[in-house]
Amino acid sequence: MVPPVVYNWVVIILRTCFPSIALGYLAVWLTLDYASDLMYAADMIVAVRSGYLEQGVLIRDLGRLKTRYLRSGRFFRDLASLLPTDLFYLVFGIQAATVRINRLLRTPRLIEALDRMETRTSYPNTFRITKLMIYIFVLIHWNACLYFTLSDYIGFGSDGWVYPNISDPVFASTRRQYFYCFWFSAQIFTTVGDTPLPRQEEAFLFMIADLLIAVLVFASIVGNVGNVITNLRDRDNVFFPDHELVRLAFLRSHHISKELRQRIDNWYQHLHINKKIMRENEILQQLPVHLRTEIAVSVHLPTLSKVTIFQSCEKSLLEELVLKLTSQVFSPGEYVCRKGDVGHEMYIIKEGKLAVVADDGITEFAVLGEGNFFGEISILNIKGNKSGNRRTANIRSIGYSDLFSLSKEDLTDVLSEYPAAKRHLEEKGRQILTKMGMLDDGGAAAGGGAQQVETKLGGLASVLDALQTKLARLMAEAESSNRKMEARVALLERELEARHRRPAEVAAAQGEPREDGVGEKAANEREEAEGEQGEDELRVGGGLEKGDGESAGDRAENRDGGDPKKLSV
Repeated sequence: MVPPVVYNWVVIILRTCFPSIALGYLAVWLTLDYASDLMYAADMIVAVRSGYLEQGVLIRDLGRLKTRYLRSGRFFRDLASLLPTDLFYLVFGIQAATVRINRLLRTPRLIEALDRMETRTSYPNTFRITKLMIYIFVLIHWNACLYFTLSDYIGFGSDGWVYPNISDPVFASTRRQYFYCFWFSAQIFTTVGDTPLPRQEEAFLFMIADLLIAVLVFASIVGNVGNVITNLRDRDNVFFPDHELVRLAFLRSHHISKELRQRIDNWYQHLHINKKIMRENEILQQLPVHLRTEIAVSVHLPTLSKVTIFQSCEKSLLEELVLKLTSQVFSPGEYVCRKGDVGHEMYIIKEGKLAVVADDGITEFAVLGEGNFFGEISILNIKGNKSGNRRTANIRSIGYSDLFSLSKEDLTDVLSEYPAAKRHLEEKGRQILTKMGMLDDGGAAAGGGAQQVETKLGGLASVLDALQTKLARLMAEAESSNRKMEARVALLERELEARHRRPAEVAAAQGEPREDGVGEKAANEREEAEGEQGEDELRVGGGLEKGDGESAGDRAENRDGGDPKKLSV
């Protein structure tokens, strides 16, 4: 719908204001007119069969589509734009293209088409600038046509402001007429040239309206261009770190060497030229999780599937891992890893070339290219690995290399939910180490024995916890029994005191004289009784004290007839 609507917007006013153009190319205009009318009719047929969304569901039923379109305001607007107003040619003449002004009612379809194109194009900023220029062109075109008509109304060549006299051969041609009017209109709207002063009231009103529109046009141009530049700058800020802040503020304030600063500048330049994205997670964080997963799967899954240990793994595990991949760019001559370093991540080469070099940094053993990977064994913690999860080679970037890295921590977190996959990956890692001759069977067996010991220790710990629980319960029961016994003894003591006090209270109540020392005698008698009871207990216990020894000796002497020899024996 873009060509027919734009055609009507440009040509109808042109043919109305420039009769010579309308009559000079009449056959062409009529052909294009009815071709655009056919496209209008075809658009109505398409509109009848165009589905629509109802609660997120696409409606395709033809009956419902017809009912909805025929009852909408769009149908009446489309129908009005196709009314046969060309019959008025018989009244006003074939050059009166104004009778087709109803074709401009399809302008909403043009706006809809441009909006859809803007959302689908890969270059939205360029499209916005192009669309703005088209709008400005149409506006200047309409103003040029109206200027020519106003000049005709005032009189060609009557003053310096209107169009010159068309009787002059220089200004008589149709091409010169249009180009002059377009140039004059562009001068007014852009305010970049000196236009002649108007003389007539109509010319003054025309200039006032044009200057007001020119202010809006200028503001519109500046605003749109400013938005485009801002969007481009925001895009760069999202895709790339703040280069100037690092280069100017940080590096210079810390007196970084000129060579290192040049390397950093080259790194940023490489990112910018090749459109490298270093902040994928921040860019995609506004998308829902399932869309981020699908994007990561479509971008990274083919690369991750090339890794030997991840081949034949279940797809859900790989989908979890692709979300953990991070992009890293290495500069020329930079070491990705060195021999003997502890491996914390594995790498997959996306772009570039890496060299496996000797310790001298000159001798190259091999060159790794796109699709190769390394460091996958070091992130699995396989028992019996002779290298001890350390790097076994020096790997250096030849040029700028774009790598994907997967850290050991991320792999461990993912494998914690996939124990079967963990065992599978460890087994494949052991197979690889066996082929390389870097698997210590004794270490693997020791690892298995250590695992058994850990299992037994875990069982003993469980038994110890159960025993501690039982002991705590028994101690609680003993403490409860002790409290009950103390309470019972206290009760008995109170009852005994009450029994001793009762005779004295009865005697006092009857008025009998109380003898002195009665209480003391009773107390002494109790003490003597308790003392005798204690001595009896000591005698039974073995007679360890002197008094008990003498008593035992006396008893022995009495039993043996007082013979001292027997006693000494």
